[in-house]
Amino acid sequence: IPLMVQKSDGGYGYDSTDMAALKYRLFDVGAKRTIYITDYSQADHFKMCFAAAELIGWVEPGVHRLEHIGFGTVQGEDGKRFKTRSGETVRLVDLLDEAVRRQEEGLAERIEANTAGITRDMLHETACALGYGAVKYFDLRRNPTTNYIFSYDRMLDLKGNTAIYLLYAHARLESIMRKAKERHGVDVDDLVKPGSAARIVIGHPSERNLAVNLQMFADTIETTLEDLYPYHICDFLYGAATAASEFVTQCKVLGSPEMESRLLLCRATTVVMRQCFELLGIKAVYRI
Repeated sequence: IPLMVQKSDGGYGYDSTDMAALKYRLFDVGAKRTIYITDYSQADHFKMCFAAAELIGWVEPGVHRLEHIGFGTVQGEDGKRFKTRSGETVRLVDLLDEAVRRQEEGLAERIEANTAGITRDMLHETACALGYGAVKYFDLRRNPTTNYIFSYDRMLDLKGNTAIYLLYAHARLESIMRKAKERHGVDVDDLVKPGSAARIVIGHPSERNLAVNLQMFADTIETTLEDLYPYHICDFLYGAATAASEFVTQCKVLGSPEMESRLLLCRATTVVMRQCFELLGIKAVYRI
């Protein structure tokens, strides 16, 4: 199908309006990098628009970048487009509300069993952070061009590559740093102040593994800025959280001779994790 800027009857269609919008963005707005995000089925349409703009001379090589990011379809367990039982399109707000509801139920049970790190007045806010974060992360951790099956069970899994696992890992590190202050009188905020003699000293293999993972943060951001796929950040975040969990499992932090160094490593990890959460639009939680 050719690109039709004007139809034979003198009319205009999507090709016309998208070309006009592209010209406006290049010349009036002065955009150097223009990114279109639509359903992946529109990929060929935008390729033709971009090619036409280059042929016309609107695009200056090395100065302008025109890109299209297509996203796939959310499917149900049956592999078909995700819909309600009545056949209607599922609203995003309903997905978010259900994720929050499930988290509220789980947190309420933990509070009743006295195994939660939060009180009842913190329940809804924490459930919102977990539920909203779970839905966002489940979508962002995949290549956007592929279809995926929506599943609350996989999305809210505590052990898989999910926002729930990541937020729990972050809260665990924060808990360790709080206990260091409460039980040992060591405040990590003092350790990072200018003039502090505290340093990170890498000794145990799990410490090295975590430090190496954290060093990959800058490269991850560069890669993401280049191809605009947020799943790079998700992969990095999951790798860092896994390495952190291994570190605190294998290395004693509180009361150990290496406590100050290991607390600094915990702090460095949470700082990087929160930066990733912010980039993904996920609210970090400090207690669960």
